[in-house]
Amino acid sequence: MKIAIFHDYFGAIGGGERVVLTMARILQADVITTDVDAVPRIADDVPVISIGRTIKIPPFKQMSASYLFSRADYSDEYDFFIFTGNWSHYAARRHHPNLWYCYTPVRPFYDLYATFLGRQGFATRQAFRAWVGGHRVFDRRSVGSIDRIITISENVQTRIKKFYGRDAEILYPPVDVSRFHCREYGDFWLSVNRLYPEKRIELQIEAFAEMPEERLLIAGGYAAGDHAHAYASEIVRDLPENIEILGEVEEKELVDLYARCRGHICTAMDEDFGLTPIEAMASGKPVVAVNEGGYRETVTAGTGILVRADPGEIREAVKKISRNPELYRDACIKRAQDFDIPVFKEKLIRAVYEASWE
Repeated sequence: MKIAIFHDYFGAIGGGERVVLTMARILQADVITTDVDAVPRIADDVPVISIGRTIKIPPFKQMSASYLFSRADYSDEYDFFIFTGNWSHYAARRHHPNLWYCYTPVRPFYDLYATFLGRQGFATRQAFRAWVGGHRVFDRRSVGSIDRIITISENVQTRIKKFYGRDAEILYPPVDVSRFHCREYGDFWLSVNRLYPEKRIELQIEAFAEMPEERLLIAGGYAAGDHAHAYASEIVRDLPENIEILGEVEEKELVDLYARCRGHICTAMDEDFGLTPIEAMASGKPVVAVNEGGYRETVTAGTGILVRADPGEIREAVKKISRNPELYRDACIKRAQDFDIPVFKEKLIRAVYEASWE
């Protein structure tokens, strides 16, 4: 069976892009996307086809991606189709049988609408309302062309039911546990995320600004045309000496950072799932995460500490773990095994087989 995976774009390296490539390797599938800027750094062994580049100004980037996918037609070239991301499912109308591996319904359209609206200035607020109001209609219509929905967590499963009225089964994203190792519990904490407002990196900065004895390294960037430019520019200003933003790092360097860090910190708002805590656990490193969203499904007893989205609580958790971070090692490594690629592979192949015969 010849399979194609449609994905929004490879403008930056994130968990979603890593999952797409893992799926493509397992299924020996081609990837069909728009922007391919990050492909040379992470996908030299996966066939990637670009259907055109997006406009790098929000929301025209998202609109142009939706348009490009709606015009795509590979229906005669493949036997089965998988959609990932927020915009690629606009190709679903022409491509059956299919399934959508849903990372989340578009958050600015639904659960974070008020949050995103509040970030707009007076001049852009009406434009944002108009874009969301119109595009939300097309989003729901397009999801109606999806044959089967699989999603990444109980958290997102609830959103899908609420906003689309559709049922979805859960298939937790994979982490290649064999890639990670623990070298030491070094002199820094690690944060790995895109520099987006919903990641609430300012909480991490505020927490560590009051802990000069602790270092924080933040790895991650953002894609051109996303909503993150102003936020990313703001958080890099006047950083305390014990905090460093590394930008995007290569995979080999990221694995090395995990191997040498003291622990991992996550502060995203109601995170869909969150791959980075699992990567940290696979490296034997404890996690401090906000008690929200997907983190509640992954950070279990002995693997770290869940806290409120409060700099003071984050500081206390970091200080507590820093005394003896190695005590968390065995529980972390054991927990990471639950998300290893062989577990994901078996469930993915079964889901594709079942969907192809529905």
